[in-house]
Amino acid sequence: MSFINVDEFLAGSIDMHLHPGITKGSSRVDVMEAATQAKQAGMKALVYKSHNFTAAVAALVSRMVPDIKIIGSICLDYEIGGLNIHALENAVQLGAKVVWMPTFSSSNSIGMMRKQGFPLKGEGFSIIDKTGNLVPELEPILSLIQKHDMVLATGHISPPEIFALVKEARQIGIKKIVVTHPTDKEFMEKVLTLEEMKQLAQVGAFMEFTIIGILPNEFCHNPAERAHIIKAIGPEHCILSTDLGQPQNPLPVEGMRLFIATMLHHGITPEEIELMVKRNPSRLLDLD
Repeated sequence: MSFINVDEFLAGSIDMHLHPGITKGSSRVDVMEAATQAKQAGMKALVYKSHNFTAAVAALVSRMVPDIKIIGSICLDYEIGGLNIHALENAVQLGAKVVWMPTFSSSNSIGMMRKQGFPLKGEGFSIIDKTGNLVPELEPILSLIQKHDMVLATGHISPPEIFALVKEARQIGIKKIVVTHPTDKEFMEKVLTLEEMKQLAQVGAFMEFTIIGILPNEFCHNPAERAHIIKAIGPEHCILSTDLGQPQNPLPVEGMRLFIATMLHHGITPEEIELMVKRNPSRLLDLD
């Protein structure tokens, strides 16, 4: 690969998936540091993902750190009462734009995560019943997501749950859908196949790939494989995020820079990078 100034791609980019902390103890960066570092790099926006603090934090940071948009989200995990419509209504009032289905509370994910040493609570829950239909609690949640044109992200749910969710979401008019960690077996017992990802992309869902999946101290997946999958699906159906903030990992800004450089090294073109780190996430978050 000839020399490319990666900072040109970092400037104006959007990280839709990072985990800053309220204090430094639980994270590599706190919420203010993450915003300040991204602003210094010229990034356009960040979506804060948390299992315990609310979208109010993102709203406050966005006011305190100018020239970068900090966007809140909500994870429908045990910490906020699971599939809790009241918590979602509150998140909407606080400016959240992204709604994640269960992550560390998903029954699909919890066993896999425990094997990796995560001290997770409970047995987890599914968003579908024994017949494969979505549980009733999801009806008002999806309705609210549709009403406010929010981004629906799948979290750590299983392929059958993903397909049931995406089918219903599309039927009721939800336009912005992101499939989280579609290829990372560390978060789920069974990952999506390439054909399944293509099927979801064809109905308008974006596949989200994160650098945590290819880090040598994390999941060690082959970055060349990731690039091949992106090419096969089509970069117009993909986004690149970091999923960083953990104490043992690179800073989120450096993670985004490294992810961009790695994908370029493995054959993703500059135009495709622009799509996945700028145009696609900007479209999802209404930042155009």
